[in-house]
Amino acid sequence: MIQVDRDGTIATITLSRPEARNALPIAGWHALADAARTIGESDARCVLLQSDVPVIFSAGADIGEFASFTTTEDATRFREAMRAGIEAVAALPMPVIAVIDGGCFGAAVALILAADLRVAGDGAQFASTPAKLGIGYPREDVARLIAQVGKGNAARMLFTGEIIDAGDALAMGLVELRWEDPAPLARAFADRIAANAPQAMRLLKRTISDPSQRALDVQFDEAFGGPEFAEGYKAFRERRRPEFK
Repeated sequence: MIQVDRDGTIATITLSRPEARNALPIAGWHALADAARTIGESDARCVLLQSDVPVIFSAGADIGEFASFTTTEDATRFREAMRAGIEAVAALPMPVIAVIDGGCFGAAVALILAADLRVAGDGAQFASTPAKLGIGYPREDVARLIAQVGKGNAARMLFTGEIIDAGDALAMGLVELRWEDPAPLARAFADRIAANAPQAMRLLKRTISDPSQRALDVQFDEAFGGPEFAEGYKAFRERRRPEFK
């Protein structure tokens, strides 16, 4: 259901549940959280989030489980499991690139919003469809959607549940990059990220996530006395590529 692989300094989280179009049950969200926490404790420099099922990234949550919900506590258990998986991805200290090649629906839209960059294939499609099921969308995910595409486009997606194609997704800012085959492009960006100073990348991610933290000023200043700056500056002076450990 959730696979984790390493290729050098790049980690990959792969959604693999073809029988359900990569829809994640409660156990799947917990497995995603465990996978993300494991990667977060590693020395990986970049993470790819992808699917190995043709023409689908993910159908979102496993709606089939909803039939077994008989109490509010059941719904709470589902919401908290989904929250754990999505927030574990968002909390990864290194950059995360979501690779969307095919359908990305429901809670899967919330999942890709937890990444730092999104690369869509020409055949990618997106839809946020809770209203068609008679439910809402978790507030954290609504906040991320608004931050990503603006209040009007968030309203458009959530109120209509319409399918957004790759071109429209790029135009509204739901994804940052579009390519016929998104995997090689995403890997090229991952390689470029992984070649940079790893601690500097983590500092930049923390800064992008919340630039209001005053502690970031100290971390910025301290970086000038660190080994990454020493190597980066030396490489600049010597007109060569830096080699960061």
